[in-house]
Amino acid sequence: MPSSILVIEDEPAISELISVNLQHAGHCPIRAYNAEQAQNLISDVLPDLVLLDWMLPLVSGIEVCRRIRRSPETRSLPVIILTARGEETDRVRGLDSGADDYVVKPFSPSELVARLRAVMRRAQPSTAQDLLQYADVEVDTAAHRVSRGGKPIHLGPTEFRLLRYLMLHPGRVFSREQLLDAVWGHDVYVEARTVDVHIRRLRKALNANGATDVVRTVRSAGYALDRPGH
Repeated sequence: MPSSILVIEDEPAISELISVNLQHAGHCPIRAYNAEQAQNLISDVLPDLVLLDWMLPLVSGIEVCRRIRRSPETRSLPVIILTARGEETDRVRGLDSGADDYVVKPFSPSELVARLRAVMRRAQPSTAQDLLQYADVEVDTAAHRVSRGGKPIHLGPTEFRLLRYLMLHPGRVFSREQLLDAVWGHDVYVEARTVDVHIRRLRKALNANGATDVVRTVRSAGYALDRPGH
């Protein structure tokens, strides 16, 4: 089945260029030229991924991305922001709005398609990822079970989701805000320090038998899942 890609771009020539290249890559592009059209299309035909221009008329792409993340129906919808704004602060702002990736114009069609495929692979993990393993920690996402060194570990639902997310991205450092968005959701107001509380609970459960801590605190940055000794 070809993937349906919603292209939200107000410049017809760029929209056409992107759509043609998506078709050549085996995808099915759907076009919108502003936020209102995009919202209607998302409601009617939920796409597999959204390519979103930052500089849209009336409502910016950043706000469109935030709306996507606030809705329970589209919270997990992959979003790539397209923009001519290449400064680091702009990239951070785009990613903080909930985007999965950020592509700066001008870009090559092959790079865009490659980034799109990478985001979709991350967003749609294979069934093999029902069982996640890192160091001696195992998470069975289908059965909702956790073990370490073969011994079962009992976690609360929030700690389970937190561990699962970290194990899907081993070694990557996530800020408290990123973990809040990924684990609690964009439409739920929770103080950033709440993450610290659940990290402590997760550590206590994982390290109950004196095992080496696999959750690393990165000062002024956040948390990461790291193999002992790394």
